[in-house]
Formats: sequence, C-alpha cells, structure tokens
Amino acid sequence: MESFLSPGLIISLFILVIGIVIIAKGLVIVRQSEVMVIERLGSFHRVLESGVNIIIPFIERPRPITMIRYIRAGEDYHAVVSDETRIDRRETVMDFPGQPVVTTDNVTVKINGALYYQIIDPRRAVYEVANMSQAVEVLAKTTLRSVVGKMELDKLFESRAEVNSAIQAEMEEPASKWGVKLTRVEVQDISMPEEVEEAMRLQMAAERKRRATVTEAEGEKSAAIAMAQGQRESSILNAQGDKESAILRAQGEQESIKLVLNAIGDTEENKRTVVGYLLGQSYIKALPTMAKDGERVFVPYESSALLGSMGMFREMAGSPEDTVRQHIQRDGLRSGAVAGAGTST
Repeated sequence: MESFLSPGLIISLFILVIGIVIIAKGLVIVRQSEVMVIERLGSFHRVLESGVNIIIPFIERPRPITMIRYIRAGEDYHAVVSDETRIDRRETVMDFPGQPVVTTDNVTVKINGALYYQIIDPRRAVYEVANMSQAVEVLAKTTLRSVVGKMELDKLFESRAEVNSAIQAEMEEPASKWGVKLTRVEVQDISMPEEVEEAMRLQMAAERKRRATVTEAEGEKSAAIAMAQGQRESSILNAQGDKESAILRAQGEQESIKLVLNAIGDTEENKRTVVGYLLGQSYIKALPTMAKDGERVFVPYESSALLGSMGMFREMAGSPEDTVRQHIQRDGLRSGAVAGAGTST
C-alpha cells in the first residue's frame, strides 16, 4: 500500500487535478447573442463571441457589467440591480417609472415611458460608463422632461409620435458613445391631476356642444338658402305666368274691342262707348273684393257716373253685343231694300 501511494504518484495526481480545474476554469461556452468582455491582469484583452472559448484562469477573467431592471407590481416599480458577466446583445426594453413633467402651460403631468435599446459595442458599454443601464435611464428621463417641457398639454396628447421621435433623436448621440443603440422610445401613460382632467372634460363637452351648434346653424343656413332659392324660382315662374296670362288677356280684349268696333263702326263715340263699358265691368268685378275689407265701401265719383252711364247704355242701346247684332240686322235690311228697288225698276 505504501509502495502504491508513492510521492511521485501523489504529485502526478495533484497536477492532474490542477489541470482539470484549469481546463474547467478556462473552458467558457458563450451562448448565441451573448458576449463576454475578458480582462488580462486588469486590462482589456478581448471579447468572447458565441461558441466554445478558452481563457487562462487566474490571469484572464470576465469583466462584469451592472444592469438595472424594474419589476412592476401594480402601480409601483421595484429596481433590481445585478452584475452580469454575460452581456446580452439582443434588444432590451426598460420600463422605467413615471416621471413628473411640467408643460409650457404650467401643468404637471406624470409620464410613464418605455425605452428599447441594444448593446452594439460591449467594450464601450463596460469601460465608457460606470453603469450603462442607469446612464441610459437618466438620459431618457432628462430628455423626456426637456422635450415635453417645450409643448402644451393639448399638443402633447395629439403628437405622441413626435415626442417619441424627438426623444430618440436627442438620446442617439450620447448613447452611441456608450456603445448603445436606441431603437425606439414610447410614451405609455400620461397621468394628470384630477382638477386638470375635470377641466379637460368640461372643455371637451363645451367643444362638442359648440360643434353641434355650428353644425345645426349651418344646416339651418343651408335650409334657409334652399327655401329662399325655391321661393325665388317660384316667384319668377309665377311672375312669368302672370305676365303671359296678362298678355293673353290683353290680346283677347284687344281682339274683342276690334270686333265690336268693326261691327258698330269705328267712330270716336263708339270707341268711348266700348271703353266705358269695359271699365264698368272692371269696377263691377272689383266691388266684391272691396267689400271684404269693411262694412262701408267708398266708390269713386267717376265710377258711379260710369256705372250710371253703363245702365243708360244698356237701356238705350243694350250691350255691345246687342249693338253689333242690331248693326248686322240693319245692314241686312238695307241691302234687301236696295235689291227690291232694283227689281221693281
């Protein structure tokens, strides 16, 4: 037994154990989308990519990076700080707590945002900034206050996309110095004081009422215009009809007067007789309309004289139609008498 555990064998076993430990310590398997920053004797040496890598134990060691992540429990956020030797190069989201921001119209709102970033250069993320995740978070908060502080409250609700683009543009340059690429920034929730929210509700209700009133007024205006246009067209058509009717009546009266004058003779006395008769008919037609307006009717003196002349005209000569008939008969008798005289001779 003593010969089996010789000093040389013990030394060999010790060296073998040390070798196994060195190999186990020096063999590093890096997963996909992860890297490790390796230091040799306290200074940067290289970056291990995904796959199987070998390092020298006790001489080379990975440099950890400090990461801060928030765990949301209801309305509260709890920060979790960890030192990680494996740096994740995938896109990471940072949902940081809401921050009070004052707008240009002196309204304090609480904005909760989310930041999406990706580590592009692990060496800069480790050596250019002490705490990369905290630096990105503070930069996002200060940039958010700066951008939102230049806007009014109403404009903030209307242009969230502009706010996101402005924050990302201002954070891109300083973040690139730390080896970080900002993919996008999102403003999630905007909380306001109760009195401001109530005032906005009242303003919104008043604005909707104003729009309804304007719409109703425009509708009434359009209806009134359409009605006026309809009345105008109707009046024009009625006037045209009255004009044509008056012309036709005048032409008819003109023809009737010509026929009467041709029958009784075209003398001045006969003309006055026919005109007086026509005027008397107009007065007679107008009397019922004049009597509707009151119990007493005032008839002009000329009309009473004219009506008397009409009565006398009817008694002496009858109506103009009778006069025409008498003239025709008289002309017929005269022609017959002339014919008889010619026969007797």
